[in-house]
Amino acid sequence: MIEWITVVSLILFGLVLIIAEIIFVPGTTVVGILGFIFLIIGIALSFSYFGAETGWTTVGVTAVASGLIIYYAFKSNVWGRFSLRSSIDSKVNEGETLAVTVGMEGSTVSALRPIGKATLGDKLYEVKTLGEYLDSGHKVRVIQVISNQIIVEPIN
Repeated sequence: MIEWITVVSLILFGLVLIIAEIIFVPGTTVVGILGFIFLIIGIALSFSYFGAETGWTTVGVTAVASGLIIYYAFKSNVWGRFSLRSSIDSKVNEGETLAVTVGMEGSTVSALRPIGKATLGDKLYEVKTLGEYLDSGHKVRVIQVISNQIIVEPIN
C-alpha cells in the first residue's frame, strides 16, 4: 500500500509543479523541470514496484490525466482568480522633473560620482554630471533635462 501512496504522491506533486510552471511562473523552467522529474520518478517507481504491465498502465493514466487536468484548467478558467487583472501604466517619478528648467542653479547635497542628489530651487532631485566627480556643497547648473534625468555642470 505504501508503494502506491509513494507513486501517486510523486505523480500528483509533479503535475502540480508543471501546472504551476504553466500558469504562475512561466518562463522560469525550474519549477517545470522539477515537476517533470517528480513525474518520471513516480513512473519509474511504478515500474520498479509493480512490473512492466502496471508501469505502462501508470504511464497511460498519467498522460491522460495530465492532458485532462491541463485542458480543464484552461477551459474553465479555474486559475483566473489567481491571475493579475490590472496592469501598471505609470512610470517611476513621472512628471517630477517638469519644474526643472535648463539654467536652474542649486547645490549638491551628496557627492556626485557622477550621480547624486542636489537641491534645485527648494526641492531635492537626483542629478547626473557628464562624468565629473563633485563633492557635496558644490554649486551646479542644469544644462539638460532628458526624460527623468537632470544633467548638471559645476559652477566655478
